[in-house]
Amino acid sequence: MSHKNLLTQEGYDSLVEQLNELKNRQEHLITQIEEVAQPDESGEDGLVAQLKVELEVVDEKINNLETALEDASIISGECKRDQVEIGCKVKIKVSGNLTKEFNIVSHLEADPNANKISDQSPLGVALIGKKINDEVEVSAPAGKITYKIVSIC
Repeated sequence: MSHKNLLTQEGYDSLVEQLNELKNRQEHLITQIEEVAQPDESGEDGLVAQLKVELEVVDEKINNLETALEDASIISGECKRDQVEIGCKVKIKVSGNLTKEFNIVSHLEADPNANKISDQSPLGVALIGKKINDEVEVSAPAGKITYKIVSIC
């Protein structure tokens, strides 16, 4: 059974953009290696070796992104609002005081700095399938933290 990578349209577009940037970088690195490499030299100079290592890293990232996109399924931007799922914006109260808002996204588009948390993160796992006013408890280094769902949109 194939596990689909559920992505928002924004996340899908971002991954396609990253893939295109990596392919451009790949072409640039190949050109640099061809320009710098001297066919008559017996040893490889340090710059060529460094470029080849960077090319290997870029090739691996390209392969990973292509695989992820091949298995991608774009979710509708509409959240049912009756329970938390990928694509929802969830407002929660942390331990009864502080209110925070998160977008629940797939692991491929998670960005904690932009309040996009993965459905596979401890908080994401705890929130998926829950409803407004449900409370979830998540273990953290500082101990267990209780979250209450205030709204889903």
